[in-house]
Amino acid sequence: MSPTSPISASPFISAATPTTLDIHTTTPAGLVALQSQLPAVQAAWLSSSGFAARPSGHMLLPAADGGLGAVVAIVDPTDPVWTLAALAESLPAGQYRLVAGGEIADVRSAALGWALAHYRFDRFKSAPRPTAQLLVDADVQAGVESLVAAISQVRDLVNMPPNEMGPAELADAVRALGSQHDAVVREWVGEELLAAGFNMIHTVGRAASRAPRLIELRWGDVNAPRLTLIGKGVCFDNGGVDIKGPEGMRWMKKDMGGAAHALALARLVMQAKLPVRLCLLVPAVENAISGDAMRPGDIVRTSAGLSVEIHNTDAEGRLILGDALTHAAADKPELVIDMATLTGAARIALGPELPALFSNDDATAAGLLQHADETSDPLWRMPLWRPYRRMLDSSFADMTNAATGGHAGAITAALYLERFAPAGAAWVHIDVFAWNDAARPGRPRGGEAQGLRALFSYLQARYGMGTAGA
Repeated sequence: MSPTSPISASPFISAATPTTLDIHTTTPAGLVALQSQLPAVQAAWLSSSGFAARPSGHMLLPAADGGLGAVVAIVDPTDPVWTLAALAESLPAGQYRLVAGGEIADVRSAALGWALAHYRFDRFKSAPRPTAQLLVDADVQAGVESLVAAISQVRDLVNMPPNEMGPAELADAVRALGSQHDAVVREWVGEELLAAGFNMIHTVGRAASRAPRLIELRWGDVNAPRLTLIGKGVCFDNGGVDIKGPEGMRWMKKDMGGAAHALALARLVMQAKLPVRLCLLVPAVENAISGDAMRPGDIVRTSAGLSVEIHNTDAEGRLILGDALTHAAADKPELVIDMATLTGAARIALGPELPALFSNDDATAAGLLQHADETSDPLWRMPLWRPYRRMLDSSFADMTNAATGGHAGAITAALYLERFAPAGAAWVHIDVFAWNDAARPGRPRGGEAQGLRALFSYLQARYGMGTAGA
């Protein structure tokens, strides 16, 4: 499955036309000064309308002939990416340009938000929405288009209904990406997982009618620094025998959001031609219930040499990631990043908009947080508090897959994964929600890319900008 782009018409134009309209940007404090510079009819209209100058608000101004003449937009300089998003969603279809000397200091960031505001997941709808297009320089457009495509792909993959986004379809998306960049893609499917030692992936996915698999993509110079990206690909999660309630299950099509992020980040790395040896790993399963489903109390022997007792069948993501992390070790990577919609505990601690970052390397974590701040794409570091490893102790195996007692769920999940992380590698785990519960300007309800821009910006800084950097 390779979803079509949800942005059917370009949100940008590269040259003005006689019908291109001006957008005057100002802050609430600057509205009076701007009003004094407008043509008399527009200034009078603004005064008589009772327009309240609040961030993200705008006013359409008339032309002398009664038509639409210009736009006044109130922007928030502290919100550089989304400052024009509400405007892009609200303007009538047409062509617009920013008036020089306004309050948009970072045109590239504002253009990114403008473009993302045009995202629609309309694969199953028939009425495309007309587009308001913005005049931007060619270098600005080139600088954001790859990010827009990658973020849109995350949203697309997460938004797909589960009947059309199973493990095989997720593999199709990886193969499509590989073919675009001359990468090598292989899979271990069904019983092949057992032969290869991927017992945890098989255990989680064997109950479903759609076969589990591990998908691997390799790209780049074999002599370059080795970067491994891993994404949790649980295409639907009903909780297994420890079944979720209806409310908890409703949006579990998004439980492959980590895989969507890893795939999009691999796309950016390859498109920018970063000088790395890239390995992308996506363990793809459906957590289901049948006579062959894993049970609480089952013990799984792993290729890492550890035995794991299943305490909770709804803690399945860390199981499949453990196999992928073990497989990653064979490459001796210098950096491993795994991304997963892993725990509700992370959402309780940080809410839906703030991904939790865990790392065994302070320098890597600090660099990621710096780039998160610079790109306005937040991450929040959480502790790998190793005394909590005792919460994963088992009386019958080396460890359990979930802590008892309900404490520190995000931390204990990360500590579980750390047991499988490749020795000698800087390892980063991102616990991401990958979803907007409610719409905000530029961020419609549904699948969302979180931390993706920060991660890519960090990789560019670490490995060089490449030859086609976004």
